[in-house]
Amino acid sequence: MRRIYCQFIAATLIAFNLAGCSNNHVSLKSTASGSLPEGIVLISEKSKNEEGVFIPYKKYQLSNGLTVILHEDDSDPLVHVDVTYHVGSAREDVGKSGFAHFFEHMMFQGSKHVGDDMHFQIITEAGGNLNGTTNSDRTNYYQTIPANQLEKVLWLEADRMGFLLDSVTQEKFEVQRETVKNERAQRIDNQPYGLRDEVNSEALYPNEHPYSWPVIGYVEDLDRVNVNDLKAFFTRWYGPNNAILTIGGDFDELTVLKWVNKYFGSIPSGEHVYDQEKNPVTLPETRFVTLEDEVHLPLLQVTFPTVHVRHEDEAALDVLSHILGEGKTSLFYKNLVKPNRAVQAVVSHPCRELACEFQLIALANPSKVRSLSELYAMIDKTLNEFESRGVLDEDLQRTKAQIEAATVFGLQSVAGKVSTLASNEFLGGEPDLVDFDINRYSNVTKKDVTRVYNRYIKNQPRVVLSIVPTGQTQLAASPTNYASPERDLSQVETVSEFVAPQNIVDNFDRSVMPAATINPAVQVPEVWRHQMSNGIEVIGHFTSETPTVTLTLSMEGGPLLDPIDKAGLASITASLMNETTERFSTEEIANQLALLGSSISFTANGRFTEITLVSLTKHLDETLLILKEKLFSPKFEEVDFNRVKYQILQSLQQQYKQPNALMSIASKTVLYGADNRIGLPDMGTINTIQNITLEDVKSFYTSYYSPSKGSMVVVGNVPKKALLEKVDFLSSWSGKSYDIAPYQPFPENTQPSIYLVDKPGAAQSVVKILKRSLPYDATDKQFKAKLMNFPLGGMFNSRINMNLREDKGYTYGASTAFIGGVTLGQFVASSNLNAQNTVEGIQEMLAEIETYQRLGMSEDELDTLRAAYTQSEALQYETPASKAQFLRHLLVYGLDTSYRQSQLQIIESISKRELNLLASELLDVNTMQIIVVGDANRLESALNALDRPIVKMNVVSE
Repeated sequence: MRRIYCQFIAATLIAFNLAGCSNNHVSLKSTASGSLPEGIVLISEKSKNEEGVFIPYKKYQLSNGLTVILHEDDSDPLVHVDVTYHVGSAREDVGKSGFAHFFEHMMFQGSKHVGDDMHFQIITEAGGNLNGTTNSDRTNYYQTIPANQLEKVLWLEADRMGFLLDSVTQEKFEVQRETVKNERAQRIDNQPYGLRDEVNSEALYPNEHPYSWPVIGYVEDLDRVNVNDLKAFFTRWYGPNNAILTIGGDFDELTVLKWVNKYFGSIPSGEHVYDQEKNPVTLPETRFVTLEDEVHLPLLQVTFPTVHVRHEDEAALDVLSHILGEGKTSLFYKNLVKPNRAVQAVVSHPCRELACEFQLIALANPSKVRSLSELYAMIDKTLNEFESRGVLDEDLQRTKAQIEAATVFGLQSVAGKVSTLASNEFLGGEPDLVDFDINRYSNVTKKDVTRVYNRYIKNQPRVVLSIVPTGQTQLAASPTNYASPERDLSQVETVSEFVAPQNIVDNFDRSVMPAATINPAVQVPEVWRHQMSNGIEVIGHFTSETPTVTLTLSMEGGPLLDPIDKAGLASITASLMNETTERFSTEEIANQLALLGSSISFTANGRFTEITLVSLTKHLDETLLILKEKLFSPKFEEVDFNRVKYQILQSLQQQYKQPNALMSIASKTVLYGADNRIGLPDMGTINTIQNITLEDVKSFYTSYYSPSKGSMVVVGNVPKKALLEKVDFLSSWSGKSYDIAPYQPFPENTQPSIYLVDKPGAAQSVVKILKRSLPYDATDKQFKAKLMNFPLGGMFNSRINMNLREDKGYTYGASTAFIGGVTLGQFVASSNLNAQNTVEGIQEMLAEIETYQRLGMSEDELDTLRAAYTQSEALQYETPASKAQFLRHLLVYGLDTSYRQSQLQIIESISKRELNLLASELLDVNTMQIIVVGDANRLESALNALDRPIVKMNVVSE
């Protein structure tokens, strides 16, 4: 359901003025008003002054076809810019997959007037952040920047729209092709279940269907094409007439339109872009497919083809998926998860422009389910149960309440609103579809849900995908009866002729980057403080921007309080706090929260056990009553304990198949030792979890669920006095005082070594170079070390990332960081390197660190870090979540709000010499250890070239 939540705004949003006219009409205007720049036409608008529920906007069009959508929001001094091109992998030809995603990379490599890789550099120095994403239907590029940097971003976006081909070279093409391959290896080929979507799509869609191939593309297709193929694809699809420029934030409308016209107006329109026909598929019979993978738990996915996005039946299918498999109120939870037949089970209805899929997914519990055929039968039985039981009133009420709440929370940022406007425009030709979406979900009836079940699900052919451990095909739901046909690549032709860039004539010099205006004034959130009679320290912030409240109650200690032989006790206790209470079952509490659109979760990570409450303000009182019940009256039932314990054990088993999880375990052990609680995972190990009993959980709750080391952060639109009255029940909470045990001695690590963790057949090697370092401080040595690190590995254009990713093509990304906590800290350099270049990549990482230690940063790099750190403050406090994070930071480290000003003064005054002296002191590679998770048979002899002892390390707990 997450997909549909972000597309509309519920009625409660009227209270904070995201809305328009009573009949929700759109004001249409075919000609520009006299004040608009020549060549810009106002197409439609929705004004803040009208009644109703919507996101205010104005939609314009330039003479070259560029659509421009503006949404003004002056609540924070920032702007979010999104350029969406209506081209994704669905526009690609058979045999040339991955082009749209490839261009996501190429668009950051520089253009005629923007130097190589300077897009990242410019946005970083502006204090902004940026990225791009590609899916089957569209590609978008977005930046959030301080408001004074907007003209600069428009100049950048226009330059890569109109002048990218001027700078595309064979060398850049080759480097980015390797980067895309590394990304595929890291995200798909080297991950358990990573091929699930790809194999499912190949079975569901015919070869010629544009959803049959993966967005990232096939490696053989990437290898087949040349730079002219890529240029031709750009020329066809990346013109202004196939683009939507959406801008939201604090700006002057007329000034922005003048800038847009200046930088985009002279770019010629591209070839006419046609709308693709909606193309849902039907299957002649059920297709069974089996995929062998390096997994621990067998997975079953059943996929039914349905409709397309915004089809009249989409909303009812979404509601059906929610009833069947969303959360602890669902039938899948009742029949599969609670009786331990599945470790996880979900149902969803992801929709795309051309087709949708109804997906039922379950991770089997091998101790209860002998094969996926049993799980498949249970899924069919659950569908039959739904058919007999029908749709309940509460089913619809739950879904609509959660939609309302998720919509409000999803649009707390300017970026969220901009993304919604852009998405609605490219999918429906209308930026604001709020009322449309509200109405279509509100109008879903029981009969609608039953009707779509009968039409699209009941007895319908489907794809049944079984993912089983390698060599165990007997666990599949049924023998494979379908194999995707070979792709016909006989007609694939590469482009041999040179693709020339466009000739664009301007009346200004595009090579001159626009200057920023005066830095916007940034207001640090106003903070109020209070201490309850039992010692709980409360810190809060009142904001009226959204009718929501976020509350986090923390108890210091968390996993650090676990006995070493029962590591994971804090985690399993927190999990059980999410289960049955004295008065209510797990499902009853989940239902109460769902009907309110609220959430309460207990977690134990790092140094804290935390309780997080999220609620619409109008439902805060009811949600706090549920919190009171959960916190003070847990039942700790044996059946819940056994289920949760088993789920954690299975999760740990599955983690041992994941290279990054193996690296996390190895890093803790090398830095802190297996004799320290902090040297083990927060969740514990298989051995330590097996040692935990229900009595241990009860004892942990009695001893450590106490206000003695408690604190609370609250951000929302409830004033201090009213809020404290609502949470006053916590002041009567009593509990024992307790101490956090000191650490045992850490490993000395005097010999710089290579720790090798075997991951047979790994397509990549996960690499870290690390050492213990400084704990956190706000204005002293550790803070300055983070400044020092910025040019080395703290930004995209850092030395280490530019070398390994952009120059060598060894990785999808590389970074370095000084990470500090309350008592401990570390320095870590990390990268996922392609297997064949593991040793060379490590050598380059070491060389970069050694050079930086010896020579330090340049004056230009110092200027960059100063600009980035000082400008970025405009983005720090936009959402309730970011404000809450700021407040929590104050509490954990004992700071007041003035520390940010002190940091800015240090940034402005610190010398290059002081920072370089820190580099010399803290970056000696001979004090660092190297950890490699990869294929030991392939790597061990090659690693000898690094001239360090190799220690084979087993981090898997049997």
